[in-house]
Amino acid sequence: MITGDGAYIKQINRGLILRKIIEEKLISRADLSKITGLNKATVSVQVADLLQDHLIYETQQEHNVVGRRPIMLSINRPAGFVLGIDLDYKQVQFIVSDLGGQPVQQKTIKLDSENYHEFVTLLIHEISAYEQQYKTSEYGLISTVIGIHGTVTKDEKIHFVPSFQWKNKNLKEDLQKELAIDISIHNNANLSAYAERVYEYHKSDNLLCVMLASGIGVGLMIDGQLQTGFHGFAGEMGHMIIQQDGDLCNCGNRGCWELYSSEKSLFTNIVKRLQLESLTYEELKYLIDSNNPDVIELIEQYMLDLSTGLNNIINLYNPETLVLTNDVLKMYPNAVEKIKANFQSTISHYGVIALSNLGNKSCAMGACALAIQRFLEVPEIKLSLEENFSSKKSQDNNNVHSSCLA
Repeated sequence: MITGDGAYIKQINRGLILRKIIEEKLISRADLSKITGLNKATVSVQVADLLQDHLIYETQQEHNVVGRRPIMLSINRPAGFVLGIDLDYKQVQFIVSDLGGQPVQQKTIKLDSENYHEFVTLLIHEISAYEQQYKTSEYGLISTVIGIHGTVTKDEKIHFVPSFQWKNKNLKEDLQKELAIDISIHNNANLSAYAERVYEYHKSDNLLCVMLASGIGVGLMIDGQLQTGFHGFAGEMGHMIIQQDGDLCNCGNRGCWELYSSEKSLFTNIVKRLQLESLTYEELKYLIDSNNPDVIELIEQYMLDLSTGLNNIINLYNPETLVLTNDVLKMYPNAVEKIKANFQSTISHYGVIALSNLGNKSCAMGACALAIQRFLEVPEIKLSLEENFSSKKSQDNNNVHSSCLA
C-alpha cells in the first residue's frame, strides 16, 4: 500500500491511469478501475483532470448490444510532439513522434564535416524549425532527446566520441544558449535498448541491445532498469579487446572489438578487398545475393569476430534477450543461426538472440519514448507501432553538406 501526502498519491494515480490508457489504446472508466485497482470515484476525478488538460479524449464505441454505448478513453496523440535525434558518424537522424509514440515525421541529414560547431549550428536550425512546425498543437514540441555515439556522463555532458575525436563537449549547454526547449543528452545504445523494451520486448527485464554501426555500443537493461555505471559510461563494449596487439583504435588501445565487428569496419574491408571507391547497402545486398566469394568470406569472418564479443557479453550478463541492430545481418541468410553456431562454450547461457525490427531507427525512437515518459510522468511506458516503421521510407531524406551550414 502506498502512503504519502495527497498530492503525491494523486500524481502516482494519474501516472498509473495514463500508463494504462496508453497501453490499452481504448479503455472505459470501469475497466480502468478494474485494471488499476483504484475506486471509480478516483478514476473519475483523474479522468476529468486529464480531459481538462487535453491529454486524453472520449469516444463512444460502436456495439450491437441493446443499451448505452460505452464511453471509451484514448491518449490524445496530437496534443503534443517529441523529437528524437540520433547523432551518428557524419549523419544526423531526426524522428518526430506524437504522444502515443507513433512516428509522424523523419529525416536523415548527411554531412561531410566532423566539426563540432557545425553540428551545433545544424541542430539549432533543425530543432527551431520543428518547434515552429508543431507550435499550433496543444503542447507544441515538448522536448528533444539526443543520442550520442560515445561516452556521456551522468550529468549529460559528452565525454568522448571516438569517431569525431570530440572530447569534453557540453552539447546541452551549447544548444540551450539558443533554444528554450527542454533538451536531454544520452548514449545512443542506451536509448536503443530502451526502445527495444518499450516497443518490442515489453516483458523482457534483462535485455541487451548491441548496436553495430559506425562503432559498437551496448545498451544494458537489468531488472527492467537501464544500467549506466558509475560515471555513465557502462556499455562501451566496442572497446573490449578481442585481439592482443591488434589494429590501433581511435580510443588508444589495440584490438578493440569494433575494429572487427562494426558495420563500418566490414564496409571498409569489402571496399579494400574489391578495390571499390565506395559501397552502398543496395550494392552489398547484390554481392551477397550473387554469392561473391570475397564478400562471403569477409562476412563469415566478421560474424566469427562478432560471436567472440557476444560470447563475452553473454557470460558477463546472462541476458534474457539479446537484440542485434545491424542491417547487414538482415541481408545475410541465416545470420543469427550462424552466430549461435559459433558459440562453443557450455557455460554461455542466454534466452533469445534476435535482429532488431526497429533497425537503425531504434536510437531516435528510444529518444522519443523517453521524452514521452518524462512528459507524462508515468513510471513505465509500453508502446506499439501501428506500421512497420523500420522499413518505411523517410518522408524527407535530403542530403545536406556541411558547406551549406558554414
